Amino acid sequence: MADKRQTRTARRKQNKPKKKPIWKKILYTLLSIVLAIGIGVGALFTYYIATAPPIDEAKLSDPFPSVVLDQDGEVVESLGKEQRTKIEYEDLPQVLIDAVVATEDSRFFKHSGIDIRRIAGAIKANITEGFGSEGASTITQQVVENSFLTPDKKIKLKVQEQWLALQLERKYSKEEILEMYLNKIFYGSGAYGVAKASEVYFGKTDLNELTIPEAAILAGLPQRPSAYNPYENPELTKERMNTVLNLMVRHGKISEKEAEEARQVDIESLLAGKRPDPNLYEAFIQQVEKEVEEKVDGANINTDGLKIHTTLDQDAQKHVESLLTDSDENPIPYPEEVVDDEGNKHDMQAGMVVLDTQTGAIQAIGGRRNSEKIGGYNYAIDGGRQPGSTFKPIIAFGPAIEYNKWSTYHQINDDQPYQIAGSNKTIDNWNKQHEGWMSARYALSKSLNVPTLKTFDEVGYDKAQQFAKGLGLNFKDDKLALTDAIGGSGSLFTPLEVAGAYRAFGNEGIYNEPYAVTKVEFPDGKTVDLKPESEAVMSDYTAYMVTDMLKTVMSEGTGVEANIPGLHVAGKTGTTNRKNVDGSPDSWFSGYTTDYTISIWTGYDDNNIPLPNTKIPHALFKNTMTELSKDKETKDFVKPDSVVEVDVEKGSNPAKLPSSHTPSDKIITELFVKGHEPDKTSEKFDKLDPVSNLSATYDEDSNSIKVSWDYNSKDDIEFEVSASVNGGGMKGISSTEDKSIEISEVEKDAEYEIQVVAVNTETSSKSEPKTTKVKLSDEEDEDIPSVSDLSAKYNEDKKVIDVTWAYDGPSASFEVEVSPGGQTQTVSSNGIEVGGATPGETYTITVTSIGKDNDNKGDSQSTKISIPDDETSEGEEPEDPNEEEENDSESETDENNDQKESIDEEENQNTDNENSQDGQEQENQQEDQDKEQEDPQSDQGQDQDQEQNQDQDKEQESNNQEQQQNDEEQTDQSDQQGDTNSSPSDNNADRE
Repeated sequence: MADKRQTRTARRKQNKPKKKPIWKKILYTLLSIVLAIGIGVGALFTYYIATAPPIDEAKLSDPFPSVVLDQDGEVVESLGKEQRTKIEYEDLPQVLIDAVVATEDSRFFKHSGIDIRRIAGAIKANITEGFGSEGASTITQQVVENSFLTPDKKIKLKVQEQWLALQLERKYSKEEILEMYLNKIFYGSGAYGVAKASEVYFGKTDLNELTIPEAAILAGLPQRPSAYNPYENPELTKERMNTVLNLMVRHGKISEKEAEEARQVDIESLLAGKRPDPNLYEAFIQQVEKEVEEKVDGANINTDGLKIHTTLDQDAQKHVESLLTDSDENPIPYPEEVVDDEGNKHDMQAGMVVLDTQTGAIQAIGGRRNSEKIGGYNYAIDGGRQPGSTFKPIIAFGPAIEYNKWSTYHQINDDQPYQIAGSNKTIDNWNKQHEGWMSARYALSKSLNVPTLKTFDEVGYDKAQQFAKGLGLNFKDDKLALTDAIGGSGSLFTPLEVAGAYRAFGNEGIYNEPYAVTKVEFPDGKTVDLKPESEAVMSDYTAYMVTDMLKTVMSEGTGVEANIPGLHVAGKTGTTNRKNVDGSPDSWFSGYTTDYTISIWTGYDDNNIPLPNTKIPHALFKNTMTELSKDKETKDFVKPDSVVEVDVEKGSNPAKLPSSHTPSDKIITELFVKGHEPDKTSEKFDKLDPVSNLSATYDEDSNSIKVSWDYNSKDDIEFEVSASVNGGGMKGISSTEDKSIEISEVEKDAEYEIQVVAVNTETSSKSEPKTTKVKLSDEEDEDIPSVSDLSAKYNEDKKVIDVTWAYDGPSASFEVEVSPGGQTQTVSSNGIEVGGATPGETYTITVTSIGKDNDNKGDSQSTKISIPDDETSEGEEPEDPNEEEENDSESETDENNDQKESIDEEENQNTDNENSQDGQEQENQQEDQDKEQEDPQSDQGQDQDQEQNQDQDKEQESNNQEQQQNDEEQTDQSDQQGDTNSSPSDNNADRE
């Protein structure tokens, strides 16, 4: 049994099927997938074919004209409506048929509507280069596409296109299809159909007159009508013509000899010069065409019967166009045409763009001056030029605020030309001047290169390029150059691109690509929205602070000629320089309000011709912005919460707050990113104490003035010393930390005023000035002699002392001193009257001669005089120790009677009288003592003397009482008369 079980097991193993090879499974799987895909594709294609539009004969004859609508939906242009001339197949010359077929579809007369061989080549290209990279459309397919389908390169449309091409071939002959094609296509310059193109370009209405090169040009135009336009680009036209000639030779349509003869032709010699008149909106329509072709794959505004909604402002467009003409009503002072070295004449050209600041919608475009042709070069949107200094806020100052949080006050040192790293080359300011430290606002307003490049260094290449790219600006070789910061590299930009970038500054940092088309409607009802999306590309503080600096450009910088009083407007100028060009070949102005943004370029078609007037963009901007803004309230730019206004002290570095001592003209208001404003207060203008004990003396030996002063302070103080000579202006002499200075080599016979100001070396604050004067003389002082013949005599009648003297010397005055009493008087005469003398008093009178400058004095001379008392005055004259002097004085008094002066001693009169009485008593006592000594033994004589003395004492007492009464009466009279005690003498001498 066991053996049997083993046998059954063995049999089961033998009967088990073998596994299939793995490659067969893969093959079966792939075949299944392919079959499923094939079935799916077939089903899908069947659906596409089933939903394909029917062939409408009405649409085959002429293409629908595309219409362009303005911002209000009003039709402003119908493209292709009038520039057509329909022809029959019989009117076509063979040379034209051969040229078209060789170029567009060499097997046209052999295939059934689609070219399998061409499709295979297209599939290969689409696999290797991406779908849509190469088309396989035959002439029949192009007719179908232009008549029934949208130009999208989608599989559905391609399937429908091929299906309809097969159907069209079954219904129409090859000749009819070719006729349809040549009547439909656009040839540029407003010409639709080959007959109209022949007339526009060559002036020929009979196509049989076309030559081989002319037929080749017409056959090559439909691929790129604007680029190959012989009026605009004859060089490109010739290249395209040669390509067509080569294809005609390849396909046996002409011989190589015929082709070579055709290649020798001069393109411009073939042209008739007859161009259709451009419409008023030609420059704007060119931008519309660009946007539709770029954003709507395969669309053609000239042949597709589109309804195109645009942002056109007709009033703005008309005004811009009017400013670009030579009309007598045009206020813009364009210069006369210039002649180059080869004798060619050139008109100044201009391109300008007007945008809506809030949306980026293009309101108007001025493409060129005196435009006379359709499809002409448009300087507003084509090519580009160096943007000059209009890029300074984009590449330098904008990024510095955005990334480095700079304020509008940030200080930059403009001390010398900018040294380019790694070279010996420098870049200088346009004015070749350097002002040292300055604010970012000032540097931008004056469009200075050196501070701009230093700012760019602080920002760095990467961040600057990142900032610019956010504004839609791309650079040559995708690399930012140093000179891009001042707009002078190999990167070129159009007014449209610059306007788009500037608009973001006026729109709180929000950017979107400028656009002319909002949406496109196809004949089948399909609508494509073309409005771009907006995004924040910078902080709102950056947008506002750059705008505020650009407002300063307008009010006090390089943009003042474009400024519009009463309008909140910001803007920037720009000019360029080229090697070996003496002057600026390009001039720009870009500016904006909250409503409009305008960018303008002027120059010549030859960029080596300098502009005779670089202010034309300013005039265009001012005129246009004024016109657009009239009768409209233009709002100011709104400061965001992220920006703070701060008063700072002008000249502080870094920024400091002003102190209470800062002068009002040194306080300015600047903008700071919130959280980055200054918090320190300046001490520059805090008042310092002035110097003290300032003195100046002249050192004759060294011919110098020695100045010294005192000052106490713990701060670092230095002293500014200045001087003026003979009342002239103060001139700085020196600064010193010492408290003295010697001024050498001074002018003799001059008066110096010395000024000293204390200065805090850390804060630069200063004290009030202190001054002192010193007079120098180069003449030697004259010797002043003393007076002579000094005498004094008491005039009893006048109750005065007559003092006289003689003087023989240089001009002098005389100082008279009377003592006791200490009275002093300076007179210019040779005599004086001294009143108020006290009877019985002896006076000493001293006279000193003094030089005219009070520098020198003569020796003092003195004399004495005793005033008699009242008793002596009634009897005998008192003894006078200077009797001889009195006699001399008496005679001298007569001689100098006209030179006497009087001294009033009314104040001391009472005191003098009392002194006189005391003196008299002492004198009497002395006489009694003398008598006793003379006769000490005579008692009788002594008794008699005592009796006599007693009698005298009584008499003296009586006299004293009488004198006291007189004194009291005199005092009362003095109180009533004031200072009338001393009266002038008869000879009018000075009174003391």
